[in-house]
Amino acid sequence: ESKKISLNIPYEEIKKRLDFREKNTFTIDPVDAKDYDDALSVVKLKNGNWEIGIHIADVSYYVKNEDIIDKEASKRSTSVYLVDRVVPMLPEILSNNICSLKEKVDRLCYSVIIEINEKANLISHKVNKTIIHSNKRFSYEEAQEVINNKKGLFFEELNVLNKLSKILRKKRFYSGSINFEREETKFILDKNQNPIDIFSKNIIDTNHMIEEYMLIANKIVATEFEKIYNKDKMKKFIYRVHDEPDEEKINSLKSFIKKLGYNINNQNKNLLSKSINNLLKEVSDKPEKNIIETLTIRSMSKAIYSTKNIGHYGLGFNCYTHFTSPIRRYPDLIVHRLLYECFNKKNDISNNFIDTVCKYSSKKEKEASLAERDSIKYMQLKFLNTKIGKIFPGVISGVTEWGFYVELEKNKCEGLVKINSIGGDYFIFDKNNYSIVGKNTNKRYQLGDTIKVKIKNTDFNKKQIDLELY
Repeated sequence: ESKKISLNIPYEEIKKRLDFREKNTFTIDPVDAKDYDDALSVVKLKNGNWEIGIHIADVSYYVKNEDIIDKEASKRSTSVYLVDRVVPMLPEILSNNICSLKEKVDRLCYSVIIEINEKANLISHKVNKTIIHSNKRFSYEEAQEVINNKKGLFFEELNVLNKLSKILRKKRFYSGSINFEREETKFILDKNQNPIDIFSKNIIDTNHMIEEYMLIANKIVATEFEKIYNKDKMKKFIYRVHDEPDEEKINSLKSFIKKLGYNINNQNKNLLSKSINNLLKEVSDKPEKNIIETLTIRSMSKAIYSTKNIGHYGLGFNCYTHFTSPIRRYPDLIVHRLLYECFNKKNDISNNFIDTVCKYSSKKEKEASLAERDSIKYMQLKFLNTKIGKIFPGVISGVTEWGFYVELEKNKCEGLVKINSIGGDYFIFDKNNYSIVGKNTNKRYQLGDTIKVKIKNTDFNKKQIDLELY
């Protein structure tokens, strides 16, 4: 079905849209990305402000409601990014070609266009269907290099975007947004897709920069819908919501970090978000960083799709949606359609359907996330299977009655030291202090401790790495 789709954009369609083809436009993505669903354009206005176009691939132009591609996309609901492959939501001819905002070709977009001043105050915004022509495809690292070297293609535009995004980011955290920033585990694979190295990918300024503009676009679209279409509250919408954290989980986090010398203030939600940010900043260069970040994330509610707008606690936004990734997320595609309906006073999408998309997409997102985690675990097992007998430094990342888990320092693989393999004493689990203690020697292994371990065994059936103390 996707092979029938024409690459040519009809002149009648171009006439209906805002034409951005003459404006300096580029994409910034991971070096290995193939589906580029967002681009930015930057123009200096006569009044000294900046016009920034946040251009998102107009998948809804090509994938029509209830056609065969739409039905399959709704079933898949999300692209799944495994270590050695991508299982795309849309056929690759669409995701990697027709809809992808490749350089040097005209592409159809749905765009959020903002006017912003030097202090990063939003002056105005509009949401329009557009046509763009990306002049350059940057990787995050290439764009960063231009900014750092203060020269290169589109330096002025990149510099402005970067400068404004830093102010926007600062304002966002000040308003209660929480700074979760997990390091990404990356693999180097050989020609047979076997892992030959594992490393943690650093987050750089250009990652933050793109994130800020995507957040603005998502927030504006949700607010726009509330304002124009939802005045009478009769029409449902897909919100991306994040509930306030569960008090019990926060108290449990509080008592755990206290043992490591840290604290959080959970008297009210604003104090909590600020003190979580301070905590994450404090541990950013400590060995226990990963454990504390993981436990903090686990203490939070899960973000889901919902027709009930309860706001997004983690971002500190009253109104938020997903609009910026329609190539890889089905809810974004429906948000594009709802927005089009909103501006054209149509009502083709039923409230029941929107409810179904929210529930089903939240479920599929969770499944994809587990699959991605399993894929990483599997590749870590494969990697350490070639390292049996080798010694690694690590941090105790979990303690249970059957032993303690250790996260290896360089490659972030996690393995288990069984309690009955610890020699020199009879060890017991001290639940209250997250530690394992020797009955006679009082020797203690506690969460957050730095130790050295040897790779003993890998069990692919149990998805387990067995370690022993060195």
